[in-house]
Amino acid sequence: MNGFAEHGLSEDSFEQNKGIAAFDAFPKTKQTYLTQGRNSSAWTVTLILTCLYLAWSEISRFFTGTTTQNFSVEKGVGHDLQINLDIVVSMKCADLHVNMQDAAGDRTLAGDLLRKDATSWSQWGKGRGIHKLGEGEQDLPGWEELWDVHEQLGQARKRKKFPKTPKVRGPSDSCRIYGSLDGNKVQGDFHITARGHGYMEFGEHLDHSAFNFSHQINELSFGPFYPNLVNPLDNTITTTDSHFYKYQYYLSIVPTIYTDAAYLLPLLEAVNRNKDHPAKSVFNSAHAVKTNQYAVTSQSHVVSENWVPGVFFKFDIEPITLTIAEEWGGVLALLVRLVNVVSGVMVAGGWIWQMYDWGMEVYGRRNRSRGRGGSLGVLGAGGYGGGGGYGGGEKMAYD
Repeated sequence: MNGFAEHGLSEDSFEQNKGIAAFDAFPKTKQTYLTQGRNSSAWTVTLILTCLYLAWSEISRFFTGTTTQNFSVEKGVGHDLQINLDIVVSMKCADLHVNMQDAAGDRTLAGDLLRKDATSWSQWGKGRGIHKLGEGEQDLPGWEELWDVHEQLGQARKRKKFPKTPKVRGPSDSCRIYGSLDGNKVQGDFHITARGHGYMEFGEHLDHSAFNFSHQINELSFGPFYPNLVNPLDNTITTTDSHFYKYQYYLSIVPTIYTDAAYLLPLLEAVNRNKDHPAKSVFNSAHAVKTNQYAVTSQSHVVSENWVPGVFFKFDIEPITLTIAEEWGGVLALLVRLVNVVSGVMVAGGWIWQMYDWGMEVYGRRNRSRGRGGSLGVLGAGGYGGGGGYGGGEKMAYD
């Protein structure tokens, strides 16, 4: 009927463009055997965006590098320690006494080695980053940023001079003390006191009403002077209305090595053990720098006239070395990670979609089975009557 029997009841006779399809090297499933699945375009877009995000993260990590921190016992014996200081005290330069002494018994008249410039206290305490120790440090870099090797190496290559003292405006009531001096690499004490107090000054005695040890620390670092490296006491300020006031800072110094070339670590350790090593200039290269970090705690309080007021820095050298190294993996390793990320996301996404599709199919089957059970009696009653009529019709057609 309708030409169907002439073709031997073959379903292939219903294919369109059979001649062209004969050249197809990849046989296709007949359309009558296919059912349309759920639309997964939104899920596909989600997987693609996830792959792009993770791939970008891997590429960013590749260019940033991996930073490692290692502590080791200080194997070498250091003898010299450079101290860099830039502090403004709210007293006249002629009324201040600056001195340093260490556990080895050596005393240094730091006042003769450091430069003193008269200035006005009203010109200080301003500008971005000025804060009290332990307060207002939300905008300051954290330890993770301080350990950024590229940042530290870049800052270490910049200028190595103290800035000039601003031109005095107003009364010259303060003193800026700055410069670098050398000391022994041992526990020591650096302090600023008033003239005639704490040390004999040939009978000179400063009137107590002139005491004011309010101060601003612009720079306090140990080792080679890198003014752009951030230290805990940089840009800190503290003030007092009391004449007899004592400020004490306790510093714990840790020798630190920064490098962005991990292959230099054996050489850096050898140079660190022997200061006369022929390759000692490696610490002045673009790939390595040696400096000192320190942690600080402070204590300040009013003292009686029997005590010596002033600003005291007590420092101790830790017998360890912190090495902060940054390294990168190769391009091949990056490609392998990218392939793993993309393939892992796509495979996992495929599994999740299949599980979701299977769950929806099971849920749909249960709903359909419940629907048949509720209307089975109605279909049966009408089916028999309709069936008889249909059967008679079919019989008449064949007859």
